[in-house]
Amino acid sequence: MGEQHTYRVIVRGTWDALTGEARERLLAEAAEHGMLSMRFTEEGSLSYEPAPLKHFSWRYVVVSDAADGAEMAAALAEDRAETALKGLGYGFRDLKSTVTDLDTMKVNRKSASRR
Repeated sequence: MGEQHTYRVIVRGTWDALTGEARERLLAEAAEHGMLSMRFTEEGSLSYEPAPLKHFSWRYVVVSDAADGAEMAAALAEDRAETALKGLGYGFRDLKSTVTDLDTMKVNRKSASRR
């Protein structure tokens, strides 16, 4: 096994063909999935706005071989999101990912003279 990198992946999508029951459940649980719930975790963190109930995002932490790159991290996160959404009985479409490699991310620190 090669070097491991940690990726933060945001998987975005659109709700699609939601059943009445699924829509009611999403609206009832909306407060648990708002701005304050946005965290990057291995199991994923779902967030969405209830009005309009149109788009959602999942935030994941994915650890995988650096050689596989961001594309593999995106594929793994999208697979996790798809599995979770299907398991919850939610219709969706148009999954797209944004990936940040935490191991190669440049951090700009302010010098003492600029604080």
